[in-house]
Amino acid sequence: MKRVKYYVAASVDGTIARADGSYDFLLQEGDHVADFIASFGWFDTVLMGRNTYRVAEDVGVTNPYPMLKSYLFSRTLETSPDPAVTLVSSDAAAAVSELKRGEGKDIWLCGGADLAASLFEAGVVDDVILKLNPVLAGPGIPLFKGGPKVDLELEEHKVYNNGVVLLHYRVKR
Repeated sequence: MKRVKYYVAASVDGTIARADGSYDFLLQEGDHVADFIASFGWFDTVLMGRNTYRVAEDVGVTNPYPMLKSYLFSRTLETSPDPAVTLVSSDAAAAVSELKRGEGKDIWLCGGADLAASLFEAGVVDDVILKLNPVLAGPGIPLFKGGPKVDLELEEHKVYNNGVVLLHYRVKR
């Protein structure tokens, strides 16, 4: 069975983006970037909430991960902005459960906070991979908006020379 991995970058205080969706406080250079790009090989599918998707859309990109099967979760859109991006407008947990039963590589839960919370609530997320950036970003979009208490077990970690720390947790069941 495929695993859903919430792989996300955040500040030390748990901010994944500013309120407007920008993420200029996250380090864009260093060895962690090469490792992140290499991680695309783990996945064949990406899940994006509407606000996460909007960041790319606002700069004219309608399929930000063309190498992956892309799913956009939105209760307000009526059609997908791109024919290669599948729109899921109801029952995110059921859609993700179905994807997990498929063959292939794992599933990247790219964001955002609302989608992550709903999928944790449904118990379909298997791993949290957190790229902590050495900055306190202040108010913005948090890692999670609500959701249940979830116990995690540290699987591995890596500390980069620029202060970024990669933490890979498995959801304890």
